[in-house]
Amino acid sequence: MKAALIGTGNELLHEVRRDTARERGPEAVAEGVLDFAAELRATGLERFGAEPAAAGVAVPGVIDEEHGIAVFAANLGWRDLPLRALLSDRLGQGRSAELPPLPVALGHDVRTGGLAEGRIGAGAGVDRYLFVPLGTGIAGAIGIGTTVEPGAHGSAGEIGHIVVRPDGPPCGCGQRGCLERLASASAVGLAWAEACGDPGATAADAAKAVASGDPRAQEVWRDAIDALATGLVTGLTLLDPRTLIIGGGLAEAGDTLFVPLREAVREKVTFQPLPEIVPAALGDAAGCLGAGLLAWDLLSAEVASR
Repeated sequence: MKAALIGTGNELLHEVRRDTARERGPEAVAEGVLDFAAELRATGLERFGAEPAAAGVAVPGVIDEEHGIAVFAANLGWRDLPLRALLSDRLGQGRSAELPPLPVALGHDVRTGGLAEGRIGAGAGVDRYLFVPLGTGIAGAIGIGTTVEPGAHGSAGEIGHIVVRPDGPPCGCGQRGCLERLASASAVGLAWAEACGDPGATAADAAKAVASGDPRAQEVWRDAIDALATGLVTGLTLLDPRTLIIGGGLAEAGDTLFVPLREAVREKVTFQPLPEIVPAALGDAAGCLGAGLLAWDLLSAEVASR
């Protein structure tokens, strides 16, 4: 878990991390989130002498943003968790009765990161962009102006479950050959671990081996790049973004990723306009910054409605 206090200019005033401890079960994880938020509020009061103006939280899985519910998160074991209400209650404890209730915004982690990249990161000023972080899995955020499209049911942008190899490995979603099973950072790490015989090898290790000229790593890398380009071209065909922003752990490989990826996408497009393909600018701070933007947006909307 990552958390931050964010100022009015979207500056990071204080950052802190904590283990999710998901092995303790879904209830414990939820309680950990609430405790973390309460401690962050206390830090703000101690350092800046003021209550937070609003709070934002970004979580994985299927989100009902309107009602503030974490509908389903496979990795955390959550189902229909009323997270916004729980946070509002916890952060309201000890708050002066003279102050209005603290506005709390809930968002999807990838879309929230995409919101930050679109407004204050690599997509700033771009009218249409697709943000794709390559981490444990792969998802996407569809940026339109200063907003991110959630879809009719809160699941827009799940590009990681585009099937790019119908005869490929099984995916947890029930399909075979999904993009994230072949081109996520975790998938590349697993493929390289098998190729090099080191069960602890990671995608970062694979990138280093590629740069050093290891032919086994280069084969793993080529397979991942080809799968990634195939999935991205499907996304480009559907969405026609002006800019494609690639983030996540795999993007830290820099030119080792971006040079062959740009070429692979260029080779696969036919009639589709080729977007600019750029690295994300905010790194792993994107989620916290995006949650802050959600909070500021909610606060502005509430003030405007009074």
